[in-house]
Amino acid sequence: MKPPALLRLALAGTRTDTARVLLTAFSAALAALAAFAALNVLAIPTPAATDENTGRWSEQYSHALLREPGLRGGTAFALVLLTIPVLALAGQCARLGAPARDRRLAAFRLAGATPGQVTRLAMVETGIASLLGTLTALALYLVGRELLDRPDQRGQLALPTDVLPHGGALAAVVVGLPLVAGLSTALMLRPVITTPLGVTRRAARERGPAPWAGMLIVAGVAGFIVGWPVMLGRTVDGPYVGLALVLIVGGGLAAMFGIVTGAGWISYTTGRLLRRYARHPAALLAAGRLMSDPWAGSRAFAALLAAVTFGAGAAALRSYFVTQDRLMREESRVAGGEVGDNPFYLSTISLVDLAVAVALVIAATGLLVAVVEGIVARRRSYTALVAAGVPRGTLGWSIAWQAVLPAVPAVLLALTVGTVLGRAFFGDVVRGSSTYAVCEASEAICADPATREQYTRITESAALRAVPDVPLEQLALLGAGALAGVLATVGIGLLFLRSSTATEELRTT
Repeated sequence: MKPPALLRLALAGTRTDTARVLLTAFSAALAALAAFAALNVLAIPTPAATDENTGRWSEQYSHALLREPGLRGGTAFALVLLTIPVLALAGQCARLGAPARDRRLAAFRLAGATPGQVTRLAMVETGIASLLGTLTALALYLVGRELLDRPDQRGQLALPTDVLPHGGALAAVVVGLPLVAGLSTALMLRPVITTPLGVTRRAARERGPAPWAGMLIVAGVAGFIVGWPVMLGRTVDGPYVGLALVLIVGGGLAAMFGIVTGAGWISYTTGRLLRRYARHPAALLAAGRLMSDPWAGSRAFAALLAAVTFGAGAAALRSYFVTQDRLMREESRVAGGEVGDNPFYLSTISLVDLAVAVALVIAATGLLVAVVEGIVARRRSYTALVAAGVPRGTLGWSIAWQAVLPAVPAVLLALTVGTVLGRAFFGDVVRGSSTYAVCEASEAICADPATREQYTRITESAALRAVPDVPLEQLALLGAGALAGVLATVGIGLLFLRSSTATEELRTT
């Protein structure tokens, strides 16, 4: 098959296929913008050390996250983490209109295309859509640099618009994301057989998912808890720092993966309980769907649960900094001094909270796409139920139960694991004993070196230790926001139910 024909066939299709291409391009653009921002932060040059600037800070920026060299790596890493919900959104967009696409691919097979050519068609469709998104993101990034390059009254910049990442790095993002998207499509199509009679899978799931995800969560949290004290040198020294880093990163990722995959077991178990105890037709319909495809919840809630876990960890970290600030004030009060406000850490956590909110919005968008895709993909089944006398309200309630019931325990699990990881990250707040020189005289006497020593006494403060409070209020707001997002997406998705259950759908192929 020649490349022009391959490109023309990959972009052919209905309005649903066009919507899928546009949504995939939009997701790729968001991921590329996050990657460009991370590269921009890493491209900030570190000045040479001088007597006035021993810390080698970049004083042209207004925020410490950009000024201090030691904080830029964490800022870039946080920006990269924002691509996780975006990529999950791209995965949901790729499933939009899947039945119609499967019939189109089967028609290509009937016309003489080989399985490999059909796979390449799907890869080219995803790759072209992603390339369109990354090119758009590159244009927006370059234009945004010029528009946002506005120093404040002190001549400082809010964003690093004075530097540009290396052209090779930008090109790697523009080309690499579509390439990864195409390869991911080929990987997802491996268990699928495209025949002239339709699309089938190599193996069907006969039993529900096992609760092995719980063991993965426990192992991940345990590795994180064990690895962090080692990393800080509390138990062992140098040679084991690399192992500790593996335990920390691997433990955190394992716990996150366990939460996402555990949503499948939660969905299946919820379906079993509904089938056993429910009496309402909507609940029974939801139970059947949850048991027949429990992994649908894992796919739909993946980005949402990841964002909730990260947000719970950020809430625990905020509680640590609040407790640390309180101990510093107590220590200063004992010494007879006064500590001013130092909002750096709390303002930094506020930026993290903003990133979590953005991730929740993106995850809710992916969930909306999943709900709409589920309604459109099963429109003939829903239409048959409506034609048989099932009210559309009952179908709507079944879709709502199917989305909300697994979400509640999954969000609670994500909040718990995120809080435990955040609590284990720093542990208790400890302030060691310190000595202070306190001048007990007037300001004029204390300012004179000749008379200050006569009125100065040495004060020693005892070591202080405090356990950070569990941020119940922030966790409740985070969980309520996630569930509100689920309800909102379900409500918007149900707007497509009436048009998707028209009796004409029974005559479509």
